[in-house]
Amino acid sequence: MIIHVVKQGETINSIAELYGKSVDRLILENGIVDADNLVIGETLIILYPETEYTVQPGDTLEGIAIRHNTSILELLRNNPYLSDRQYIYPGEVIVIKYKEERIRTMSINGFVYPFVNIDTLKKTLPFLTYITIYSYYYTGQGEILDINDDEIIRLSRIYGVAPIMMLSGYSRSMAEEIETTNNILLDEDIQNILINNIITRVKSKGYYGVSFNTPYIKPESRPLYVDFIIKLSTRLRIAGFITIVSLTKSVFDLLSNINCQELQYRVIGNAADYILLISYEYGFSFGLSPSVASFDTINNFFEFLTDLVPSEKVVTGLSTIGYLWRLPVIDGESRGQSMSYDSVIALARELGVEIQYDDITKASYFQYISQYEYYVRFRDARGIDALLSLVPTHNLNGTAIWNCMYFYHQLWLLVNSQYYIEKIVPLRTVDCNESICDNVTEGN
Repeated sequence: MIIHVVKQGETINSIAELYGKSVDRLILENGIVDADNLVIGETLIILYPETEYTVQPGDTLEGIAIRHNTSILELLRNNPYLSDRQYIYPGEVIVIKYKEERIRTMSINGFVYPFVNIDTLKKTLPFLTYITIYSYYYTGQGEILDINDDEIIRLSRIYGVAPIMMLSGYSRSMAEEIETTNNILLDEDIQNILINNIITRVKSKGYYGVSFNTPYIKPESRPLYVDFIIKLSTRLRIAGFITIVSLTKSVFDLLSNINCQELQYRVIGNAADYILLISYEYGFSFGLSPSVASFDTINNFFEFLTDLVPSEKVVTGLSTIGYLWRLPVIDGESRGQSMSYDSVIALARELGVEIQYDDITKASYFQYISQYEYYVRFRDARGIDALLSLVPTHNLNGTAIWNCMYFYHQLWLLVNSQYYIEKIVPLRTVDCNESICDNVTEGN
C-alpha cells in the first residue's frame, strides 16, 4: 500500500502511469470527485490487486464469491461501488483480493445518527463489527427518549453487524448534560429505574449492547460514577448484553498529561466489556481541534491506559470530520464548522490552495483569506493511517469511527487493505430484494 501526495504539475493520468494503475480504477478506489483538478498536497492510495475476475453473463455476486472461496462481504469491501447498484455487468472487472498482507484482525465500530442515508449505510456496513446509533437520551428521572432506529438495526443484522445503543444525558447544552448525569449518580433509586429501562429497550429493539457516553464527572461524583458503571455492566451482562464505556479526555488533559486517576480506569476496565477513548476529536467544535495534540502524546496515553486496562478491551476513537475556523480563535467562544473530507478537498480546489501536513500531529491543514482569515484542519490518508497504527502498536481491540454519515473512500481502503474486520454476529439474509447478495448480471 502506497500513500501518494499530489505534487505540482501531476495529473491523474501521470500518477496512474507512474504506478502502473488504470486511471478508472484509481478514481474508483479513491472516490475522486474531480479527477481533472487534483489538489496539490491531497493524498491518493495506491493498491494492487492479486486476483481479479471479469464478470460473465449469468453471474451473481454470490456465485462469484463461492467460486473464489471468499465472502460476499469481502467482495463488497474490495469493490464498495457495488453496494450502490442492483446489477453487475458482463465484462466489468471485480477485485477478488488485493496483494497487501493484512496485519491482524480488528473490530470497527461506526457511529451514525438515526437519519443516516440508507445507501451510505449499506455501503459502510460490510466494513463494520458494530454500529453505534447516536443517541438515546436519558432524563434526570431515569426515563429514556425513543428514536427512529428500526431500519438501521434491521439492516445491520442482515450485514452481520452488531447494533449498539448509545446513551447520553438529555440536555440543551454541555453543562446541562453534565448536570443530568451527575444527578443520576446521586440517586440510587433513579439509577435502578434507568438501568431497568435500558434493559427493556435493548431487548425490545434487538440491540447487542450499550455504549454509555460519559460527560465530565464532578470530582465528588467520580466514586459514584465507578459504582454505577459496575452496576450497569453487571446487570447488562446477566441479561446477555455487552457494555462499552465511552470516556472523553480533553486536549488540556492530553497536553498536560493529566490522567484523571479519580476515574479509576482499572476498575472500569474490569467492569465493562470495552473502554472507548473518544477524547481528542469526537464532535469537537469549540476552540481549536484536539488534532493539535501531538501524535506522541496520544501514543503515550495508550501506553499508560494499557498498563491499567487489558489492551484487548481498549478501543481508540478516530474522526472523519475536519473543522474550519475563522481566526483568531477565541477560547470558549469560537466554534468550528464541521466538514467532510470531500468538502475539505473541494474547498481547497476552489481556493487553489496547497494542503500542508503536520507530521507532529499527523493532521493536514491549510489557511486562506476571504474577507477574514480562515483555518482548516483535518485527517487525510496519512493521519488516518497513523491513528489506525495505534491498534497493532498497543494490541488494542480496534477503532471506532466518528462518524459514518458519509462514505470516506480512503479510510475504508486503508482499513480493508491492512486489517481483517472482526464479525461477531452471523449474517441474516432475507429475500433477494433485501439481502446483500442481490447483485446479478443485467437481464438475469
